[in-house]
Amino acid sequence: MTESEAWRRVAPEGRRFLRGRKGAAGRLAAWSLLESAHTFLGGYGVARALDDGFLAGRTATGLAWLAAAGAGALLGGFALRGVFAGLADLVEPLRDGLVRRAVGQTLDRAVADPARAPDTGAVSRLTQQTEMARDSFAGLVLTTRSFVFTAVGAFAGMAALAPVLLVVVLPPLLLGMAAFLATLRPMASVQRLSLDTDEALSDRVAALGEGLRDIAACGGQAAARARVEPLIATQERLARRLARWAALRTVALATAGRLPVIALLAATPWLLGHGITAGTLAGGLTYVVTALLPALNSLMTALGSAGTRLLVVLERFCDPLPPAPDGGRATKPRALAHTGRQPSAAAELRGVTFAYGPGAAPVLDTLDLVVRPGEHLAVVGPSGIGKSTLTALLAGMLAPDAGTVLVAGAAARREPGAAGPDPRRTLLPQQAYVFSGTVRENLSHLSPAPGGAPVPGDLRLWRAIGALGLDDLVERLGGLDGEVSPRQLSRGESQHLALAAAYLSPAPLLLLDEATCHLDPRTEERAERALAERPGTLVVVAHRVSSAARADRVLVLDGTRAVCGTHAELPARSPLYRDLVGKWNGTADE
Repeated sequence: MTESEAWRRVAPEGRRFLRGRKGAAGRLAAWSLLESAHTFLGGYGVARALDDGFLAGRTATGLAWLAAAGAGALLGGFALRGVFAGLADLVEPLRDGLVRRAVGQTLDRAVADPARAPDTGAVSRLTQQTEMARDSFAGLVLTTRSFVFTAVGAFAGMAALAPVLLVVVLPPLLLGMAAFLATLRPMASVQRLSLDTDEALSDRVAALGEGLRDIAACGGQAAARARVEPLIATQERLARRLARWAALRTVALATAGRLPVIALLAATPWLLGHGITAGTLAGGLTYVVTALLPALNSLMTALGSAGTRLLVVLERFCDPLPPAPDGGRATKPRALAHTGRQPSAAAELRGVTFAYGPGAAPVLDTLDLVVRPGEHLAVVGPSGIGKSTLTALLAGMLAPDAGTVLVAGAAARREPGAAGPDPRRTLLPQQAYVFSGTVRENLSHLSPAPGGAPVPGDLRLWRAIGALGLDDLVERLGGLDGEVSPRQLSRGESQHLALAAAYLSPAPLLLLDEATCHLDPRTEERAERALAERPGTLVVVAHRVSSAARADRVLVLDGTRAVCGTHAELPARSPLYRDLVGKWNGTADE
């Protein structure tokens, strides 16, 4: 696979991840602007200290400008605190998401093909590769951010001192970066081969480990060694190739780091002859040596190691699942065959039929469905087709006339007399449940402790408020201790508060039955993205095409038929979905 193909696979996932964390990225950028000010004052203060101070015989003025440059350094140090806090808000969710993805891929492969040998390469993905992705992403964000905002401060300072400095510095700087970027593609290719070999070696060692006692008893050490040694030798060769490319990258880095300084020094006589002062030259050299080149060095190091490594690792987490045993030709999702082990499904319907009365036509007819852990499933169809019935069955509010409904491997409908709410799922209907009480009570009532007291602390509550964009409403109501009067809230505001309570619920299965129908499209999108990012599974009865497009899969209910697939593939498979998309696209809310 080429790097362009790998990028096409990884980029959509990356954009989706970053779109859901605009707030964290914005905070990171705001703190980074302080670093730009630090960079600007560093070179500008040196230039003014020389031209307006020491060289002009005004020592006090020179010392004052140097003090201003020193204050800029203190400002940059203060900004680092906020930078690392914002970085954590981006990095930790990525690591958590990759762990869930690795576990989900392994379970889904086992379910799709029970006869297949265990995916022991998943151990490498779950441990080494998730941490590799986390560290690489953190380093890449940190160094890219530092270079961008350092360059902004340095270029602004040079432009303020003498724009001609940019003409001298920029060409060799860009030339050195281009030489460095030329090494990235072959280095990524070697990195990919190295990871392939690492997973193959993990599989081979795991297989040998299972039969280690038999190997020793039968004297099979030589045969076992022959199966492992070629992979070890391959990994060793690839490590050497990576070292050679790293050496070339270092040469390119040295070129990029020296050429701008050489160019500025070589142009000094010409610059002095055209009115550029000694202080301006010293300021420009300060920008290049103390700001641009260290930032460029860090960026190139990160791109050459962390960047290529991150692209290759994330590509592995985007690998598609193997085809289902039926070849993927079924018009609706098939139930899992019983394998004698705990099913890896958040919810499951096996041949479910339901009708509202003995003589009524079935609303759902022999429906099979598997909802995977961590999946975001949208349910669509005409009014009255059975969408709310499906969520009621999953919530255990209705019992099927035929078939089985399972939630987390157990019957969805609990036995009569069972005490307390079911911790396995939370259902939000169209009519949001908001009661007279404080904002805190309305947000935490779905997260009770065993003794009945709400468990989320204020920090968790405010994180939920921020994630769903409830800040203005909560502030208007008087904060967490403000009183809520349901009659004074609009239907959209009531739904917004109820969604925040669901976000805080520990239930692994969240069911939204038209629970966002009174929200505007932008608020709905933010809420659904936040709920999809929380740990667990999300099932949404969708009433907008944008809601269906955000889901991992879409279930189309069409009377006696049910078709499940992605938003991109369903128009070709389901005439009803094609018509619904056309109708939705023609409305004003899209």
